[in-house]
Amino acid sequence: MVPLSQRALASLGLAAAALCCRGERSFSGARTAPPPPAAAVPSAGPRIEDFVGAERCGACHARAYAAWRRSTHGRAGGPPGPDLLIAPFDGRPIRFQDAVVTPSRGGDGRYRFTVAQRGHGARVFRVDGVIGGGHMMGGGTQGFVTRYPDGSLRFLPFEFIRREGVWFCNTNSRLNRGWVPITPDLALAQCGDWPPARLVGDVPRYAHCQGCHGSQIDVRFDAGAGRFVSRYTSLAINCESCHGPGRRHVELAAAGRLAGAADIGLPALDTLDADGSMAVCFRCHALKDELAPGFLPGKPFQEHYALNFPQLGARPLFPDGRVRRFAYQENQRASDCYLSGSMKCVDCHDPHSQGYRDVTGAPLAGPLADRQCTGCHAAKAEPAGAHAHHRADSPGSRCVACHMPYLQEPEIGRTLRYARADHTVAIPRPGFDDSLGVGSACRSCHGDKPVDVLATAVRTWYGGLKPHATIVTGLLAAERVTDRARAAALLLAPGVRHPLAQFAALAQFFQRFLDVDMTVVEGDAVGRLERLARDGDVDVRSLALASLHLARGDETRVRRFLAERLAAQGADERAVRQRWVVALGFKADVYAARRDWSRAIATYRRALEVLPDDARVQLRLGIAYTGAGRPADALAHYRNSLAADSAQPLVHVNWGIALEAQDDTAGAAAAFRRAIALDPGEPLGHFDLGALLLVENRPADAIGPLRRAAALDPSLAAVHFNLARAYALVAAYPEAAAELRAGLEFDPANAEARQALERLERALSHAH
Repeated sequence: MVPLSQRALASLGLAAAALCCRGERSFSGARTAPPPPAAAVPSAGPRIEDFVGAERCGACHARAYAAWRRSTHGRAGGPPGPDLLIAPFDGRPIRFQDAVVTPSRGGDGRYRFTVAQRGHGARVFRVDGVIGGGHMMGGGTQGFVTRYPDGSLRFLPFEFIRREGVWFCNTNSRLNRGWVPITPDLALAQCGDWPPARLVGDVPRYAHCQGCHGSQIDVRFDAGAGRFVSRYTSLAINCESCHGPGRRHVELAAAGRLAGAADIGLPALDTLDADGSMAVCFRCHALKDELAPGFLPGKPFQEHYALNFPQLGARPLFPDGRVRRFAYQENQRASDCYLSGSMKCVDCHDPHSQGYRDVTGAPLAGPLADRQCTGCHAAKAEPAGAHAHHRADSPGSRCVACHMPYLQEPEIGRTLRYARADHTVAIPRPGFDDSLGVGSACRSCHGDKPVDVLATAVRTWYGGLKPHATIVTGLLAAERVTDRARAAALLLAPGVRHPLAQFAALAQFFQRFLDVDMTVVEGDAVGRLERLARDGDVDVRSLALASLHLARGDETRVRRFLAERLAAQGADERAVRQRWVVALGFKADVYAARRDWSRAIATYRRALEVLPDDARVQLRLGIAYTGAGRPADALAHYRNSLAADSAQPLVHVNWGIALEAQDDTAGAAAAFRRAIALDPGEPLGHFDLGALLLVENRPADAIGPLRRAAALDPSLAAVHFNLARAYALVAAYPEAAAELRAGLEFDPANAEARQALERLERALSHAH
């Protein structure tokens, strides 16, 4: 924290209101990896120009194209219009506690939201794109994006849900109440996406949707122009989202070179194994950590995304694979149908029509059709209803009613319905399910019956249920274990074919039982980690290598083992290094959040042993050195970060903070101005320059950059509080009061700011 000038402010109570923790705020909080350095740049792949669009595909593949056009992928988004919109843009207002938002269509045919908020001028957001059509059976929604002056496409916080027919917003980042309808009891600032900051495309500086809500999304920051260049083929999900770039295929077809050719310019998706096939779907239908931005279909998936890594820290899934917080369909990898039978997504889902089919490809009537299951489990089909112990004509006799029930995603909350079919294809276990907080399949129909009654019925019908996999029982048991040796026996399971649970168990051991430079790690645990470092799953072996490196990276034998394993990775070396660094960076971030700077520094330095030129780690290490009171060391790592990637305004911001800590205010101001020159739309450069000018007792000069920072990101409460301080110093008391109110919109629990506002309002009222 950099103390700001308190001269002449104590009487107004503004001295404590700034609360300006600039070092910590100066890098993105998302747990994703940085763009990799030159040594780890992903393989060359297609460019945006290599994609031709679905209409070119339709010219030859008319039947598949027609099925796609009618599908939910084909209708997943696009320009606003009557055929796509389910939300009413009829001028009826959406009323917040402090604002009225009017969705309308103007005489020019354009759709827009007009925001009239208390204390602010009217703002108009044009709807430049629509995301979703409310198609999903368990709760379908529709969102809207607008093109910002900086060239980015951003999601607006006003969304519509078809089933309930109401406007809603996501409050998790502000109120932790999930999705809630917009009512006069809700303040606009309680919506997490207000002001709009979530981008279409993958920009690590911001919250974003990766490349999922559209096709061939390409977002790049043009440092010369100081703005983003955002391009996409479509906001629907088109043919090339799955098949990859079609230009070469089209060229071969035009030249008459496809007949009998082994190379048709596209991968043959039908011939992929289960993991390869599911990876096509998991580009969007899975939580995943981003390793490098800029993914386009046709680039190596594992060089851009780590499928298991969201379980490190956030733990979105329960040990048995069901959803603890929020997920998509990646938990299919926890199902016996996949683990024992290699079931793929397209075994049940037609990839073109999004209709349902059995394992032979025969079309089915819908998501409740039993042939999805009995196509493989024929013995369960006859006699009708015998296996289900429900009447054959009842909903409870359907296979999916018991094994793939629609479950509400907990992170969404319970106010609005957002339920998704449970792709773990689990056995109903009344009692056990309830102990996890999961609504069991039985209770979805029989919620009036006690759990023990339901559990007794299941035991009576089926006897002893199939036990969970050993790795799952180990995960469950380890929750109550504090002894490291016992935890290693439960959690570290080499040779098990269950990558999802195996990674979750290893992640728990890594987080709870390992620290940097441990003096003792039991030999059994080390041996298990070394065997896991040879696992077939790239995520599992990368985390095992990171675990050994973290805890025993100073031991000669372990370092030799790590080097040997890295040399054995072959084509996977880049992917392993990236994941290894993400794991160490995660642990270092935990230390930094605790202000345990020595351990944070040691762990970031370990990460640099794996990727020495990683720009992101160099930045984080510099911030840790600043926190530890070693600004000179911080500057060295900021230089290294910029050498790896010169287009990083936040490095210049943090460079300025380090110089300020050395009392080099002129150098600090120059660094902040370099950040602004590199990206005029980055609010933290303006903010820190303004805060520095306040330190120098130049409030009149501070007002300009602070106002610019507030305009760029009104959600930064500290900007408003510093601006209030600057206004008060120049005796602009009404403006100071207005800025305190603006800051309190986003930081309502700030007692010091609230007290300052009350004192200021009393003083203004007496003056009148």
